[in-house]
Amino acid sequence: MKKKILAIALVAGMILGLAACGSSGDQGAAAGSAGAEAGADAAASDMAAVQEKGVLVVGVTDFEPMDYKDADGNWIGFDADLAKAFAESLGVEVEFQEIDWDNKILELDGGSVDCIWNGMTLTDEVTSSMNCTNPYLNNQQIVVVKADVADQYQDEASLADLSFAVESGSAGAAVAAEKGLNYTEVSNQANALMEIAAGSADAAIIDSLMAAAMVGEGTSYEDLTTTVGLTDEEYGVGFRKGSDLKDAANQFFADAYADGSIQTLAETYKVQGALVAQ
Repeated sequence: MKKKILAIALVAGMILGLAACGSSGDQGAAAGSAGAEAGADAAASDMAAVQEKGVLVVGVTDFEPMDYKDADGNWIGFDADLAKAFAESLGVEVEFQEIDWDNKILELDGGSVDCIWNGMTLTDEVTSSMNCTNPYLNNQQIVVVKADVADQYQDEASLADLSFAVESGSAGAAVAAEKGLNYTEVSNQANALMEIAAGSADAAIIDSLMAAAMVGEGTSYEDLTTTVGLTDEEYGVGFRKGSDLKDAANQFFADAYADGSIQTLAETYKVQGALVAQ
């Protein structure tokens, strides 16, 4: 009898031990799940990720006066200087990464850059694919031709027989396609101007703010000029969908407009006439 009672006690003890282990396992699983959820929440914050790594990676192209390199190879320009100031407001450094403009959405979604800050037109494609800031500059897509023939190309109808160079994936490329113009895509807007200078294109469609800095008297392309404005548009900065950095950037723009620092910077790069009030 004693042996039977002892056996029963041992079995009961084993059952209680297994129950305790199961309970501990369930609690561990719950704790692990809670930790994973907390990690997911942290990962979902671009702000936290940028501050943790200590650097804001900005996708740019060579686009004077927005983003371009000085004689020492440092990135400067209206957008570059704004991006530096924004990074400073977050307590991080800034790193500029030159990208293929046609792949800007892939670069952003893939995580190789944290934002696109490069005189980016707020097209339907851009606003549907990115978390974009409020507009901060006005712009046009404008036609550039050689100055000695400019009088022949003063309206849209006169452009039909021209061969254009446009930046791949740009607003200029979009308007050329929309209007049925004959065009070839190149890697950036600076190369579009080079195509005219080399005689391999009759004209280019580029941003009016770039044209103001690079075309005409006192510039690298004194023999080129602007003619027909094809669109009216606005620039914004693009972050990943759902990114909390967008709200931080909008607040940065509002503060910079209120204290006058963005106006001063705009005067430095001669884009003050294009500023959008914040």
